Amino acid sequence: MPLNEDDVREILRLIDESDVEELRIETEHLSLHVLRGDAKPSEPEPPPSVERADVDGLVTIEAPMLGTFYRAEAPGAKPFVDVGARVEPDTVVAIIEVMKMMNSVHAGVAGTIVEVCAENAEPVEYGAALFRVEAGA
Repeated sequence: MPLNEDDVREILRLIDESDVEELRIETEHLSLHVLRGDAKPSEPEPPPSVERADVDGLVTIEAPMLGTFYRAEAPGAKPFVDVGARVEPDTVVAIIEVMKMMNSVHAGVAGTIVEVCAENAEPVEYGAALFRVEAGA
């Protein structure tokens, strides 16, 4: 059974009332990592979800989580990137909203955006193609 918004709120409340410094919960549809104050993560954060060199030589930037995909910071704002935009691994290319929390999606690769694969303000699954990049270009 997937966690809902109330479940996550309850988990966060319990953490707030405890001495736990770090908690990581992963289910099929949710990845939650909570780190309190100055605590150091127990393991490095996973790299951005990027599928290396597809058959056509392009790299796919994948959704790192399930949620709602947004190409811009706010409705009516200019998209983070468009076709033809040059990106670096740390370039923010989109936002995915999960339970009212906005999560930046980084390119994870240097290159040029050649295709936008996901529709703005639409749900995406974990691993869904968001952008296609000509690496190094």
